[in-house]
Amino acid sequence: MSTEPRLPKPILVLSDGTGETGERMVRAALQQFSGHLVHVRTYAHITSPEQLRSWFRVAARQGATVVTTLVDPGMRNHAVGMSKQLGVRHLDIIADLLDVLGSYLELEPSGTPGLLHQADESYFRRIEAVEFTIKADDGKEPRSLGEADIVLVGVSRTSKTPLSTYLAHKGYKVGNVPIVLDQQAPRPLHDVDDNRVFGLTIDPEALQEIRLARIRSMGMQRHVNYCDMDYILAELEYANTLFLGNRQWPIINVTGKAVEETAATILGILNDRGLIGPTGDGTL
Repeated sequence: MSTEPRLPKPILVLSDGTGETGERMVRAALQQFSGHLVHVRTYAHITSPEQLRSWFRVAARQGATVVTTLVDPGMRNHAVGMSKQLGVRHLDIIADLLDVLGSYLELEPSGTPGLLHQADESYFRRIEAVEFTIKADDGKEPRSLGEADIVLVGVSRTSKTPLSTYLAHKGYKVGNVPIVLDQQAPRPLHDVDDNRVFGLTIDPEALQEIRLARIRSMGMQRHVNYCDMDYILAELEYANTLFLGNRQWPIINVTGKAVEETAATILGILNDRGLIGPTGDGTL
């Protein structure tokens, strides 16, 4: 005996933003219903009553359910009216949340669409900082050091790169300069504001262990100088001589410290020096 084919049931997600929030919530809820046939379609940037009316008419013709995430109160009211007028099943998944939060915070919501995905000034600052920091990693662009918010100086394997990356994601342009035994520091380093330069040091035993692990992870034969304790002591002494010649540079021992801990120390010093705000958000 033949049976009528089951057609997918349509759900229209209408949003004055990107619609991503509404679609994700609908799809998450649908996971609770096995064997369903549903066609979810999302329509973004619905910002006028005419657009809203048009899609509700489509929903009425198709027998669809409409889910809305509209933050503008006028548009939300219009959706409720269209639902009743056309007999369309409608769910507003953001209205109750806005009402409860507004009552709790004793504030009115702004009703501005797309704030979650809005690219503000801090977003662009972080992007610019990350791009700068990648280019300036490991002393590759010494001429750009004068543009850096923070400059890190230290021998190899003192967490310069991971620390730079972490700070860059907070919106700071970071340059880092490796110190190599018997090689002079790049000339542009001496033109950088001393208040923004930080020396990184580490206990020799910990440094040797880190370097040996690095060599093993790369599948390389042990580099005698790189991992030799006498060489490490000489290199750290050479770095310390450079630090002593620049007494405004704070020296931070990174032994056993997480990147976040070292970053907090650096940002605290910059705040004390009046170079960033107390929250560590951006430069002055």
